[in-house]
Amino acid sequence: MRLVVARCQIDYAGRLSAHLPMATRVLMLKADGSVLVHSDGGSYKPLNWMSPPCSVKEVVSEDGQVEWLVTGKAEDTLRILIEEIHHDSSHELGVDPGLQKDGVEKHLQELLAEHPATLAEGLTLVRREYPTAIGPVDLMCRDAEGRSVAVEIKRRGEIDGVEQLTRYLELLNRDPLLAPVRGIFAAQEIKPQARVLATDRGIACAVVDYDALRGLDDPTDRLF
Repeated sequence: MRLVVARCQIDYAGRLSAHLPMATRVLMLKADGSVLVHSDGGSYKPLNWMSPPCSVKEVVSEDGQVEWLVTGKAEDTLRILIEEIHHDSSHELGVDPGLQKDGVEKHLQELLAEHPATLAEGLTLVRREYPTAIGPVDLMCRDAEGRSVAVEIKRRGEIDGVEQLTRYLELLNRDPLLAPVRGIFAAQEIKPQARVLATDRGIACAVVDYDALRGLDDPTDRLF
């Protein structure tokens, strides 16, 4: 990656035209072929950019000004007129291992599979990723009375998740070996509309305390 801090003027021509007047900005030329222009405030998003693949041609005018001509795959152009360079460096970042998220649905599922009783007293795990014709149920459990309980787990509980669990329950309740099957909708946060819909359909909602699940031997949740 090449990182340049420069006083520059930028003009984009393509599907539309855009102009950035002369100012000090950060220019990033990444190894994937993209070019990004950042300011020191306003947003984490670039002010302008060119997606890869693109080519960069550097020329010097008769009066000594440096200009970069960036051409994209759609023949759109980004002209960067550089008045003064304050910093210019190149860095080899290597292969990025990718973003590793903490607290996402997979981790919640693993933790709740280990502690199903945090969702309801007496709940025990039958199987994770219980297969159905329309996709796997996150957790299939049994309650203290031996009845089947399907658990759908989301990081953020919204109406779509309730609808998904409803479809699972409709299918599972056709199986005489499982029926009756009730549902628990578990998430770190459950939107009010999702809670109303779940309650209307007889589905329990469990707000999961992820930190408690990770750090306590016997974490507790709130069941509503």
